[in-house]
Parts: sequence; structure tokens; C-alpha cells
Amino acid sequence: MTTSPNWADFQYEIYLNGMTGAVPRLPTDLTRLEELTEQRLGPGPVGYVAGSAGNGSTARANREALDRRRIVPRMLRDVHERDLSVEVLGHRLPAPLALAPVGVLSIMHPEGESAAARAAAARGVPYILSSASSTPMEQVAKEMGDGQRWFQLYWAKDRDVTKSFLDRAKASGFTALVVTLDTPLLAWRPRDLDQAYLPFLHGVGTANYFSDPAFLAGLAKPVHEDPNAAVMHFVGMFADPAKTWPDLAFLRENWDGPIVLKGILHPDDARRAADAGMDGVVVSNHGGRQVAGSVAAADALPRVVEAVGDRLTVLFDSGIRTGDDIFKALALGAEAVLVGRPYAYGLGLDGQAGVDHVIRCLLAELDLTLALSGHAGPGTLTPDDLIEETA
Repeated sequence: MTTSPNWADFQYEIYLNGMTGAVPRLPTDLTRLEELTEQRLGPGPVGYVAGSAGNGSTARANREALDRRRIVPRMLRDVHERDLSVEVLGHRLPAPLALAPVGVLSIMHPEGESAAARAAAARGVPYILSSASSTPMEQVAKEMGDGQRWFQLYWAKDRDVTKSFLDRAKASGFTALVVTLDTPLLAWRPRDLDQAYLPFLHGVGTANYFSDPAFLAGLAKPVHEDPNAAVMHFVGMFADPAKTWPDLAFLRENWDGPIVLKGILHPDDARRAADAGMDGVVVSNHGGRQVAGSVAAADALPRVVEAVGDRLTVLFDSGIRTGDDIFKALALGAEAVLVGRPYAYGLGLDGQAGVDHVIRCLLAELDLTLALSGHAGPGTLTPDDLIEETA
């Protein structure tokens, strides 16, 4: 998909369908999806996706930081033709949106990552596959056809496994590597702890590992003969809290495409990423899932953009729920945003169609918000299009 569609037309499609009595299967206010998912899915899966670190203060701060910033619409500007397309990491995208890496999606829907990836590919939106997916990367790639796909790496202790993942991702047509840095350990997550729910211990979210030759070489017996041993081998290597900045050289040596570091909140870390030859950063606090009491991602974004906006691609996630949230992140300097929980809820409620609904709602609302605020595309947004409310 090379040209930007008229995303706002989705609203007329809904209204015209209404002439036959049809209404959308899911709410068009995407902030309602979490409550619906809570009602329909079990507490373990819902808590795993919706839950946060500690008492949820960081997740709340993410929302407050976006809500505190208010759009200042401008009038009498020609917005009759709009183009939401953007250039990100060397690729033209139809809109400044990608689906964030969310692991273990089979807990939300039997088709898991495959359904989400197909929905993304159909709309030309990049899909970022988690290392901790329920579906092997090769299968997801096959289902996406020529859809834009990036691979998210949880950086394992075992170098052979890491290199094998990178080789497999390259062979499967994943063009960018998104390295999550903020999860060297799992945070204290009360919703999961109260249910004693960790899908990995049941072999869910381990598909890329259990299909990896380097991982399998470290097992005494095949996975099917001793699944518990395989799970414990996975747990022992999943992440490495000993990693430091010089270790990035290993990734650069073994990946020849763009590398993006996810979880950057401090401008000095963003500068170090640029100095290390990285191509981009995602300003993110993992949706509030890792550090309780952390700075809100939207509050961290302007400082990171100021520090490295001319040296790196700056992406944003953590708290995006609506089209106006995307507008605000772009105005603060992000080149595109990643959306996570909303599409996971859409998947849980209505499979691939639910993910498609989330993508179309977000981009229709963004398109309309841009137009009604005096912008024909993301390129004219600046911090001056926002004011920040003070208490």
C-alpha cells in the first residue's frame, strides 16, 4: 500500500451500513474495549494484558499525561485533501501507526498473532511480532504476505539463541529489529500474582524458542518428551539483567537492518543509543507494566525528541487509546506511535475483525482530528498545536 487511504470514510461506511439496521460489532469508542474484555474473558488472560506494575500508578500517569495536553484547533485551513502517510525507518507507511509487540496473544484468541498480523497487513500497518509470541515467526510471516513486519527481541542470555532468532527473522522478511530494554526482569504485577498466572510456565508464548534449533540444542530431551525442562530452560535464558551498552555491538554485527531500542525514557539514554549506531528509539514505559511510579511516557517524549530528534527515529507508545492521543504524540515530536492493549482487546473480542476495527477506528479518528484542527497530514504538527493544562 503506497498511498494513504481516506481513513475518515470509515464513519460514512458505518452510517451507510446503518441504513440496513447494521451497527458495529464492537464500540467505536475504543476506551470501552477493556471493560468488555473483562466481562468476556477469564481473569488470568485479562489481567495479563490489562494489568500493570504495582498499584497501576504508571499506567494512570500515562493517561493523565496525554489527557493533560489539549489540542488547539486552527480554522480556515485547506484540509479537503489529506495524507496521513509517513516515512519511518526507510519505508513509506500509510499512517503513523504500528501494532506494538504483545506476547502470548493466543490467551486472547485461538488465532493469536496470526489474526493480528493479517489485520495489520491488510491495512498496510506494520506488525511488530513479539519474541514471546504463541506462533512461530515463520508462520506469522507467511500469513502476512508482503505486509510490513518488524521483529521484537527479548534479548536472551544465550548468544546462540539470540543470533538464531535474528537469522530466522531476517530469512522471514522482518525488516526492522525492535529491542526491548525495559524487561531484564519481570516487574511486580499484582493482577498476575493474585491469579498465580504466568502463561510461559504452561509453554504459552514460547513458540519461537521451542521451534529454534539453537534453543533445542540446549535441551537434554525434545520438548514433547520433557516439556517442563524446556520451560525451565526458557525461563533461565529469557532475559539478562547483566546486559550493558557495549553489548549492543553484538546486535549491530548480526542485524543489518534498522535497530530500534524500546523503553527509552531518559534523554541521555537516547543519546547513547545514537552514539551506539542505533536507528531509532521507542519512548515507552511498557504501558506501565514494568516500573511502578515511573515517569509518564508522554512527559518523557519531548526531552527525548529534543535530545536526538535529528539523529534517530523517535517512536512512542504507552497509553495510546484514541486518535487524538496519536495526534498529541505526533505533535510532541514522535514520528509514529505503537498501539498495544486496544488491539489485543479487539483480538480477544472479535479475532482478526476486531483488530481491523481498532486500526480503522484509530486512523479514522486521527484523520478527522487532524482535519478539524487545521492539518492535512502529520507533517505540520508541532508542540504549538497543544497546550498543557496545569493543576
